Amino acid sequence: MAEIEETPEEHLAKQHRKEKKDMQAKIQSMKNAIPKNDKKRRKQMTEEIAKIEADLNNKHEEELSQFKSSTDTKVEEVLNGVETMKMEGGKEAEAAEEEEEDEEEEATQPRVTKAQKRRDKKAAQEKERESRIAEAEVLNLQGVRHQEGLKLAQKLATKQLQIKEISSDGHCMYRAIEDQLAQRTKPEITMSMKELRSRTAEFMRGHADDFLPFLTNSNTGDMYTTDEFEKYCSDVEHTAAWGGQLELRALTQVLLLPMEVIQADSPPIKIGEEFDSEPVTLIYMRHAYGLGEHYNSVEQLKDPANAEDS
Repeated sequence: MAEIEETPEEHLAKQHRKEKKDMQAKIQSMKNAIPKNDKKRRKQMTEEIAKIEADLNNKHEEELSQFKSSTDTKVEEVLNGVETMKMEGGKEAEAAEEEEEDEEEEATQPRVTKAQKRRDKKAAQEKERESRIAEAEVLNLQGVRHQEGLKLAQKLATKQLQIKEISSDGHCMYRAIEDQLAQRTKPEITMSMKELRSRTAEFMRGHADDFLPFLTNSNTGDMYTTDEFEKYCSDVEHTAAWGGQLELRALTQVLLLPMEVIQADSPPIKIGEEFDSEPVTLIYMRHAYGLGEHYNSVEQLKDPANAEDS
């Protein structure tokens, strides 16, 4: 039986996997070539590795985009050809002719054994699996979540930082701040997620005039009433309501610390710059999960010379 041919999409996916594997080998060789105690060269190597990975991702994205464009053109040509055939020939006559050819071909083909059927089925399943992998890689490289993560990784690499994942449970902003406080070299203060929520609500209640002008009823457009503002603060304290800039502003005053929020496509947001101290650094992601917005913490970039192979 003839071997099942590899589709262009599968071929491109295999090529990309090979290039990624080659890149990892090159990176490992770079790691091995630099002594562990040479901090200056390790820092330069970290930035070079980030650039190598970004260049390869951009190359793959461009190739996938060109492939998709070429595929769309071919599909359009085929559809146009089919439409022309329908106009020029008799559809019923064409179907009858194809049926006759199929019968002739079936009569001349040898009988397929059960073992051969199993092999054919296995080959077809493997082909389908490769196709799904290729489609997933296309979606991943072209997806907004991947692009956002790549941009953030490049920004953080220049600061010798990397993203530290925080669970997506509605408390992500407070959990990220809790993590940042625990990481500080000289922790001036430590607070749990619940304490941070409670202190935020307490500060907002005590400074209502600073927050009320920014809170409006979504149905009427009017500024919150006293009762609506109290419910808002109660949700901050007792529920998994998401936090935002208002809560961050309150927390800078509670903690007496500046905050920096890093985003993929915008300059960092800096809050509480009147406080002269190491900032609490958060990552704001618009496309991290199905629900959209999410906060992560950051940590020191792991030493590439000691990192395990990926």
